[in-house]
Amino acid sequence: METDFAHTVLGNTGVPVHRLGMSATYRPGKKTVHRAIDEGINYFFAYGFDTHMTRTLREAMRGRREKFVVATGAYNLILGHPNLRRTLEKRLRQFNTDYIDLFLFLGVMKEKQFPEELCEEIRRLKNDGKVRFVGMSCHDRKFAGKLAADGALDVLMIRYNAAHRGAEQEIFPFVSAHDIGVVSYTATRWTYLLRRPKTWPKDGPVPTAGQCYRFVLSNPHVHVCMTAPSNVKHLEENLAALRQGPLDEAEMAFMRKFGDAVHDLKKWFM
Repeated sequence: METDFAHTVLGNTGVPVHRLGMSATYRPGKKTVHRAIDEGINYFFAYGFDTHMTRTLREAMRGRREKFVVATGAYNLILGHPNLRRTLEKRLRQFNTDYIDLFLFLGVMKEKQFPEELCEEIRRLKNDGKVRFVGMSCHDRKFAGKLAADGALDVLMIRYNAAHRGAEQEIFPFVSAHDIGVVSYTATRWTYLLRRPKTWPKDGPVPTAGQCYRFVLSNPHVHVCMTAPSNVKHLEENLAALRQGPLDEAEMAFMRKFGDAVHDLKKWFM
C-alpha cells in the first residue's frame, strides 16, 4: 500500500488505515458516521453501548466487511477483570460480524492491572479466528514501552498530544523493534489545548483542533489519531486540516510551547 500523511499501515498488522480514527464519545450520529465512511475513514473505535455508531456500522458493513477496521474491547475493572471471551462474543453479536479486527483491554492505569496471565489470555483470543489483532490502552507509559519492546501485543492505544509528550521518550523509541501499531487519543487534551491558559498572552494564538491532530500525526510513530466529532461540520474541519499535511518547524514549536503552558495547569488528570 502506498502511504501518505493521511494513510498508512497499522504497524505489523499489515492493515491499511486512514490516520484519523473515529470514536463515538460525543455521539456523532448516523449522518456523521456515513460521511466519515464516504471520506475514507475506516478505523472505528466503538464500545457496543454507543448504539448509534454500532448500529450504523452494522448496517454499513453488510457485504463489505473487509473495508472496515473495527476496534473494541473490554474495560479494566477495579475488582478483577471482565470475562474477555464473554465480552468478545457480546461485541460480535452487537456488530453482527464473525470477527473483530482489534480487541483491546481498555483502561490500564498501572502495570499490576495487566499481569502476564491476562496478557496471555487476550493473546489466546486470536487462536479461534474471531479476533485478528489484540492490544491494550494504557496510561502507564513506562509499562507500555516495556510491552512494545517485548512485542507482547499488536497495538498500543496511548495518550499523546502537545501537552502530554512523555511517549516520545518512554514509548516511541521501543515500538520499532516489533513495528507495534500505535493509536493515540485525546489529541486536544480534552479540549484544554483549544482554550487560552491564564498564563498565555491575551493576543497570542490558540491552536485549532486541526492543528492538534496534525501535531500528533506529524510524529511518524503514530499510525492512527482518534477523533470524536459531534457533527458533520466538526468532522469536515478535521479532515480539511489533515489535508494540510504535517506541521512545519514553526508550527511544531508553537504547539509545544502552548502544550507546555497547558501542562503547567497541573490538573488532576495530568
